Amino acid sequence: MNQTERMGNEHIGRLIFSMAAPAMISMLINALYNIVDSIFVGRYSTDAFTAVSLVFPLQQLVIAVAVGTAVGVNSLIARRLGARMHGEAEDGLVLAILSGLAFMAIGFGFSRPFLSAFTTNPAVLEQAVSYSHIAVGLSCFVMFSIMCEKIQQATGNMIIPMIQGIVGTVINIALDPIMIFGLLGCPELGVRGAAIATIIGQIGGMVVGIYAVFFHQKALNCAMRGMKFSGRTILEIYRVGLPGIIMQSVVSVMTSGLNMILISYSEIAVSVLGLYFKLQTFVFMPVFGLNQGALPVMGYNYGAGDRKRLMSAYRVTVAAAFAIMVTGLILFQTIPDKMIRLFNDDPALLAAGVPALKTISLSFLGAAFGIINSTLFQAIGRGMASLIVSVCRQLGIILPAAWILGRLFGLHAIWFAFPIAEIGSFFISFALLYRIYQKELKHLQPRTSEE
Repeated sequence: MNQTERMGNEHIGRLIFSMAAPAMISMLINALYNIVDSIFVGRYSTDAFTAVSLVFPLQQLVIAVAVGTAVGVNSLIARRLGARMHGEAEDGLVLAILSGLAFMAIGFGFSRPFLSAFTTNPAVLEQAVSYSHIAVGLSCFVMFSIMCEKIQQATGNMIIPMIQGIVGTVINIALDPIMIFGLLGCPELGVRGAAIATIIGQIGGMVVGIYAVFFHQKALNCAMRGMKFSGRTILEIYRVGLPGIIMQSVVSVMTSGLNMILISYSEIAVSVLGLYFKLQTFVFMPVFGLNQGALPVMGYNYGAGDRKRLMSAYRVTVAAAFAIMVTGLILFQTIPDKMIRLFNDDPALLAAGVPALKTISLSFLGAAFGIINSTLFQAIGRGMASLIVSVCRQLGIILPAAWILGRLFGLHAIWFAFPIAEIGSFFISFALLYRIYQKELKHLQPRTSEE
């Protein structure tokens, strides 16, 4: 039984977990890399750490476009395979190249004016511009690598995308200290070394992805020569992908908004928020890995008109996400002090951070439902519904709630904005799901081979 046949026939629970496990491992490794990478840069110098932090919003934008576009391609391919139609992998690869060229212009042409708006320190600015020229200007490699990952996942192959992530991360972590500090005969390159190590790692992952898409997988017939760039296909990709791009960008906007609210109370509060986002990665990343395993399964069975398997995949994924979030909630409630000490044992940070982590983690259970609902919406091509849920979760409710709670009750109350946002988005998500189910999913019919 090949990968695409598995998505239509294998036991749902076993299928999803076999596909999600590699993605979970890969995302946890990437989470670990982000922390290790920050440690190396921070140890080089405070200015270097500040410089890299200033470039972070541009890097988030790169990932937003790369992942959003690739998710649109993933959803389209999975649905077309389920409907026994040709998957449009080539169009996705061309979009990755075009996106990379666009960010080359941004990285080399607009880095300095953008970064100048955030600092007047010449040492920080020059390091930030140098880092951005490489990390953002040469982002075509990560664009192409992510697209190859999602194409493979759409066909049911989760192992090679995991290998891509591991190869890129290992190369990056290995090269970081060598190139930043000038070890083993390499010149000391500072933040430029960090950027170059990142690009080399991305190239390593991309090479694995190219081999997988063009030479290893059998479900799609990928050939760039003679391909026809279809406007209709591009619109179909971005019908799902554009909301995904916006969703990925929303996190950056939310973080900036919360920082603006918190800084008026204390710098420690901003540090607590940053610490939370590092720690919650290890809870949310497995759920996002679960999404990557579930998305092609849902999309395939939706395309095949198999309502029973589609909804079974949804229920299994919700249950698994809920279990992961319960585990995270228990950890945040029982050992928040130990988690904070992994990074810093400043008494003021502990005093502010422990109650904050306990309060914020109350949002985990509602987040499980909202995240998996967004996955279902993406899988069936309802990108706008997914966008509505994500914007409500991460922007529309949380920022007004944080501002009002802070004004009325002080800093400690701001953290309750997280669970409030999840409660509000839960009801919105449920209403959208009920409407789509009654209007469309309830009436799904299996497709015949002639269709």
